Amino acid sequence: MSLSISGKCAIVTGAANGVGLAVARHFIDRGANVMLTDIDEARLIDEIGELKDEDGGTARYFAGDLREKLTVANLLSATLDAFERVDILVNASRQMEVSDPLDPNDPVLGMLLEQNLLTSLRLSQKVAKQMIRQAEEDEHSSGSVGAIINMSSIASRRTQPELMAYSISSAALDQATRNLAVALAPHKIRVNGIAFGSVMSASLKGAIKQSNGLREEIIGATPLHRIAAASEVAEAAQFLASDGAGFITGEILTVDGGRTLLDTVETAAH
Repeated sequence: MSLSISGKCAIVTGAANGVGLAVARHFIDRGANVMLTDIDEARLIDEIGELKDEDGGTARYFAGDLREKLTVANLLSATLDAFERVDILVNASRQMEVSDPLDPNDPVLGMLLEQNLLTSLRLSQKVAKQMIRQAEEDEHSSGSVGAIINMSSIASRRTQPELMAYSISSAALDQATRNLAVALAPHKIRVNGIAFGSVMSASLKGAIKQSNGLREEIIGATPLHRIAAASEVAEAAQFLASDGAGFITGEILTVDGGRTLLDTVETAAH
């Protein structure tokens, strides 16, 4: 089983910090060419400066708001200009906000559906068409044509009223992943998701700073009794992007240290 992604060309969104940055760094270290994408251009520039000194693949960056359709098109163009193709897409751009489940005027649900579902869906559709074109141009192509990985959350399966909007957007992304997997299977494009929890993401790091005892609470609710590093999600992403997962599509891989195996309702799900 080969887990190699060396020489592959990848787009990683949400790559300025947290899980997205961990995935980008991991892929570059494993020899992939990576377009880091985020709305935070200053952080991207800082990260690119550090990554240039690392061995492995090549790093480029693209800054923009992926909620805008023109930005999505420009991102793909920039990636093709830099690497001439795209083999892997990791949709790691995500946002977590609390909401009022009883307020019909609360705008958070609409905002999170746009950010966590629609941006990933539109970019996946755009990139999938490019992957199909690449396969048509390469008469000798065999096996998987491309891999798309959507970063989700265990919140999609948990019940926590103040995170209802976030849970809905995560569940919607999981369902989009399954539907795209079936739609793109005839084109040999695999689509999978990673639902993670008890992972030191950017949002969890911020929540821990603001809440005394949250770290201990999460560790206590996690059977493996620790909070994972973001790099551990990156390892799972590499597997799903590699030929080693060549017969896996439409799956939502849970990376949470066993947290969703417990029946308790927790205070925070990230």
